[in-house]
Amino acid sequence: MAGTQVVVAYTDYKSPYAFLAKDPTYELERDCPVRLDWRPYILDIPSYLGSARVDNAGTVLEQDRNAHQWRRVRYSYMDCRREARKRGLTILGTQKIWDSALAAAGMLYAQRIGDAVFRRYHDTVFERFWKRDLDIESVNALAAVLSQAGADGAGFAVEADALRDEAVAISRAAEARGVFGVPTFVVADEIFWGREHLPEIRAMLASA
Repeated sequence: MAGTQVVVAYTDYKSPYAFLAKDPTYELERDCPVRLDWRPYILDIPSYLGSARVDNAGTVLEQDRNAHQWRRVRYSYMDCRREARKRGLTILGTQKIWDSALAAAGMLYAQRIGDAVFRRYHDTVFERFWKRDLDIESVNALAAVLSQAGADGAGFAVEADALRDEAVAISRAAEARGVFGVPTFVVADEIFWGREHLPEIRAMLASA
């Protein structure tokens, strides 16, 4: 469409902040003359928040975090759950640091099929993962989600490794651009980190 701008939206399924940004980002495309270009950015959480594994009761089984990192992690979940309650969403703390590269590969696969399939996949992966109802490291589990979304799940299983490499390459390119976290939005080469910038992005689009 003439006059339509592109907003690049970087996301990662293992980020609760990216989950909370998903629907408001959809609304940006609904309300403004903009096309969203969703891209994966695979977070390396242990590099800045350490790592840990807990059981169903929240007992720490193993961990590599200092006290400051634990405080940040606990606050992050408290902050996200506070917002999630307002919107009727469920965010259960993860029991380990997940590798989301395969889920990002599924995102790329869904996008090739079309917007409707992508959105069904995107919504389902986020919602089920944060209910602890989806193994995002399982090719078969993600292939099943893709099939339910209207794609060829068996085809994804064949292409998963190559698409995973592509998702990693997109993440490295994002870092070269200055991206370091999610959700991150890029508008006319200007970077915005965090969903709190969406009103500012709306204003920019309206005045363009």
